[in-house]
Amino acid sequence: MNHIVLFEPEIPQNTGNIMRTCVATNTRLHLIKPLGFVLDDVHLKRSGVNYIDKLEYFVYENFEDFLNQNSEGEYYFFTRYGHKPHTSFNYSNVNKDLYFIFGKESTGLPKDILKHHLDRCMRIPMSENVRALNLSNCCAIVIYEVLRQQNYNNLLFDEPHKGQDYLERDEI
Repeated sequence: MNHIVLFEPEIPQNTGNIMRTCVATNTRLHLIKPLGFVLDDVHLKRSGVNYIDKLEYFVYENFEDFLNQNSEGEYYFFTRYGHKPHTSFNYSNVNKDLYFIFGKESTGLPKDILKHHLDRCMRIPMSENVRALNLSNCCAIVIYEVLRQQNYNNLLFDEPHKGQDYLERDEI
């Protein structure tokens, strides 16, 4: 199972986008407090999450609480200070729990968390002109690389509502 972990997310629109990505990719979401927003249906719907009823997510009081409740699996940490690209690991085993941990928008993950996991600190490559990409974009980039390596395990290759032959049909 694939997991996206947001450490102290601050911007509800980013979290809303990430929630939608998690629903689209059958990924579990983990939110570590404090949150920079109220986590209720009204605020989530305003952030664009129309699929909240299909989302599997968990909320934790702090990072230690998260670790205590998720002791099995492999952890990967995303930081602009990482030296390895996100594509440098093998994520192909669909039987492993893989946790992709992202920091808050303003300051990222704390150094005291990262220093214990230097071999698993990654950076999405980018030019020197940008300090960091948007958090929701980073989550999407990473989870789709993971899914590519897993051959898009259990995801649809065809749009389910209009049919596989939609483009070939003569209707407008």
